[in-house]
Amino acid sequence: MSLLFSDFHEAQRVGNGNLLASCLAPINTPSDPQRLWSFSQLSNYQTIQADIHYHIIQDRSSHTLAKQEANQWVEIFVHLWKCIRELILIDSNRGGDWGVAFKAYKDLCINLCRGYTNFGFQAWTVPCMYTAGKYLRIIAIRADADAASKAASHNNGFTHGLSDDISDTSEKNEKLQDAARTLQQMVSVCRTDDSDLTQSRKWGVISMANLLFKTYFKLNNIALTKNVIAILESPGVNLPPLAAFPKAQYCTYVYYRGILEFLRENYVEAESHLSNALSICHRDAVRNREQILTYLIPAHILNSHQLPSPALLSPMPALEALLLPLCKAIKSGNLAAFDTALSSVEIELVRRRIYLTLERSRDLCLRNLFRKVLLNAGYEDAKDPKTGEITGQIRRTRINISEFEMAVRAAYRDASEPTVIEQDEVECFIANMIYKGLMKGYIAREQGKVVLSKTGAFPGTGI
Repeated sequence: MSLLFSDFHEAQRVGNGNLLASCLAPINTPSDPQRLWSFSQLSNYQTIQADIHYHIIQDRSSHTLAKQEANQWVEIFVHLWKCIRELILIDSNRGGDWGVAFKAYKDLCINLCRGYTNFGFQAWTVPCMYTAGKYLRIIAIRADADAASKAASHNNGFTHGLSDDISDTSEKNEKLQDAARTLQQMVSVCRTDDSDLTQSRKWGVISMANLLFKTYFKLNNIALTKNVIAILESPGVNLPPLAAFPKAQYCTYVYYRGILEFLRENYVEAESHLSNALSICHRDAVRNREQILTYLIPAHILNSHQLPSPALLSPMPALEALLLPLCKAIKSGNLAAFDTALSSVEIELVRRRIYLTLERSRDLCLRNLFRKVLLNAGYEDAKDPKTGEITGQIRRTRINISEFEMAVRAAYRDASEPTVIEQDEVECFIANMIYKGLMKGYIAREQGKVVLSKTGAFPGTGI
């Protein structure tokens, strides 16, 4: 008997869901490095149904299953064989088609869903849903990439004049979109189980929802994620508490919830979810922590006007290269350095969907520049309001607009391109700072001055 079938029957015998799920993974394993090849050689298209039937049901060492349940597992393994057959042909450069492999594995997933809804698959087998969904998504991505490559090489085979008349009828990411629909069905199968929670498929819903989140992000179809959230968080869904799921699944879920709130510009909610994800994430999972901090840091900067420390960024060189120059520019109030740092990594920031958020932090850079104007404005005599006697020194809070104008011009003195700064533009900057609560005071236009508050002129900075 093939080692794959031995694992299948052992999993059924002891009720090991993870071992059973590993049988559906179309990959070689350390314990069986030739698993795909040996399974592909099991039979041929004419006799595969009968051969799988023998190994699942008739073999003497097989674990006895209910007839309908066993027959459904036969269907599942037949589709697994068809998929692996194509993968072996692709790997050995003997033909093969990623589209055919995807179709076979999609049929596996559909038959797996039917096993739960119609043929009595038990709840302990639910890890199979995640494994099947995971590899369905991977194969779909490879199939779409293969289709795009073939379409490009096909079009390159025509002359320029003829190729203009050829329309590309293939839909981009067609297989991944198809996989998303199948994953939706798998989420529904996990959610719609009225069994007692101790023996329910609902324990698989978060892992499947995470796969669906990942797929929608890959498709850049963020709007559909609200349907997933509605499934999980609507009143009356009767799911186990989210925090009761395995930490890895819960961490991934709140991470995606944080990103979604981030993209909706709900930065307070985003920071709450992402902070929760960071607290759950294993401290040695540096890559995962970096992904969380990619969104948590910009949200925290806008919410609390606090910058990350170099110690926080140093274990993550890629994130450090993106954010540290920006943070240094903000801290020093160097507008030219901020603009240079932002533009130098613009493509990567756009790819990570954090460019517009970080661009908003320019206000903090400008605030720190204006704060320097106050610090360098000197002091004036403090007088007793009743006697008029000088009682000490206080910071000068009536500052000429021209002083702010000179500071902005000085900030762009070393810019690569000359920047023209007008006084009206500086007044707009100041008015905007006051409106956003980053400065306390008002503009006295007739006197050409900015009158700053004598207490907390720049809230949160200690000045």
